[in-house]
Amino acid sequence: MTTKSAAHKEQHPWSKEALLAKAQRYAEEMLKHPRDDWRFGLWSTFALELLGRAALAKFSPCLVADAKDWNNLYFGLGFQPKAAKFIPKSIDVTSIFSRLREIIPEFTSELEGFSALHMNQRNEELHSGLTPFDSLKATWLPTYYLTCTVLLTSLGESLDLLIGPEEATIAIEMIKASRDESAKAIMKSIAAHKTIWETKETAERDRLSKQAIVWARRHVGHRATCPACGNDALVYGTPTTAPLKALKEDLITITQQYLPTKFECVACQLKISGLSHLSACGLGNTFKSTTTFDAADYYAPNDDFAQFEDDNNEP
Repeated sequence: MTTKSAAHKEQHPWSKEALLAKAQRYAEEMLKHPRDDWRFGLWSTFALELLGRAALAKFSPCLVADAKDWNNLYFGLGFQPKAAKFIPKSIDVTSIFSRLREIIPEFTSELEGFSALHMNQRNEELHSGLTPFDSLKATWLPTYYLTCTVLLTSLGESLDLLIGPEEATIAIEMIKASRDESAKAIMKSIAAHKTIWETKETAERDRLSKQAIVWARRHVGHRATCPACGNDALVYGTPTTAPLKALKEDLITITQQYLPTKFECVACQLKISGLSHLSACGLGNTFKSTTTFDAADYYAPNDDFAQFEDDNNEP
């Protein structure tokens, strides 16, 4: 019969199972303190980092390895390097979150930014005389729990696994309330820009509308209608799929799906950042980018010139 301690030794320290178990351990410590207690905030950073590492290790422990030394990759594959005094080294937490943004579509740049900020506050707490978690209000919790939910979902788990059913129920309500407040805030901003737009002279609106049409065609992005002034505007995003190539006659067409991250209108100056805000005003749908190349130019050595401009406005 295999003992519990023996089974634990057989588990790779960079495996998703080991990392997730440790994230649960830190979350348990976190929940021992009130939400406005500095220890709650500090332990939450430990849990989030380990959860992020587990989500990345699901694809391969090698993604957690510091590739500067090949022995770390070898260790990530499950082997014991023969290098003298070898100590496994993994990548830093910033790299963890940037890789997750590239791999998991739902882990948006908005969530990556929050995670990076949360880790910076931990570094201030641990490596300086500052005490950021003393004055940190619990307004960060909805985004924290949303980030954990996205990472756990990628692992095939629910928020219950990390914080228990009782706290998970509260967390879900927090996330819903936060989204409602986010929607209210962005709709107020849209209404304000619409009011300013309508007060402009007709000639000025016509000039800005024409300018917006030209600008939206020349810049790379997905063309959309501005919810404030009704002019052509652009939505930018990050890719959610690998590019698909298709050859037809002498043309190569590359298509790729994108998840919106920000919106900009040069006519009324409305700018919106973050998927949650974009979704609140109807701009959160994924879009497809299509780029066409001449086959001879595409395969020509040392020649990246594209004969045709991007068309990122397919439905």
